[in-house]
Amino acid sequence: MKKILILFVLIILSIKYASSQDLYIVSNGDVHFTSDAPLELIEAESNKLNGILKVSDRSFVFRVPMKTFEGFNSALQQTHFNENYLESAKYPHTIFEGKIIEEIDFNTPGTHNVRGKGSFTCHGVKQQRIIRCRVSVGQNKITVKTDFSVLLEDHNIKIPSVVSQKIAEEITVDVNLELVPK
Repeated sequence: MKKILILFVLIILSIKYASSQDLYIVSNGDVHFTSDAPLELIEAESNKLNGILKVSDRSFVFRVPMKTFEGFNSALQQTHFNENYLESAKYPHTIFEGKIIEEIDFNTPGTHNVRGKGSFTCHGVKQQRIIRCRVSVGQNKITVKTDFSVLLEDHNIKIPSVVSQKIAEEITVDVNLELVPK
């Protein structure tokens, strides 16, 4: 009877361990954006990116709170970003959720160039996107690096004509994140 009980406990623990290894959460994540307009270069960064990756089906969801971006050229610029352009109170997060297209063996260390396909939501506007990423699988961690662009027009982000030469119509985004088992 004691051997059956020990076997049962080991089976339960292995099931729990296996299912917990299926989910990875962001332990460190940052998003950096650049607006390179004719009259002004604007850069800001947030280290509050969070999210989760389910390795068994390669599904993911990542989000960044818009009010956490810092590094603008002035406090007024940051205020305009949150209140007038991104309307952060109304649309508090930018979200990318979807699935990695390519098959990856998350049990084998290595680096993979993959594409994430899914819904990218910014300023309340959802678009289907395919974003190229470099995924590195390591011992108990996964790192992801990517860069892509966002057209303001695609997300109904209106820029007044008086500052149109200071804010680029296309924003460059760089993302770096590290995931660990949940």
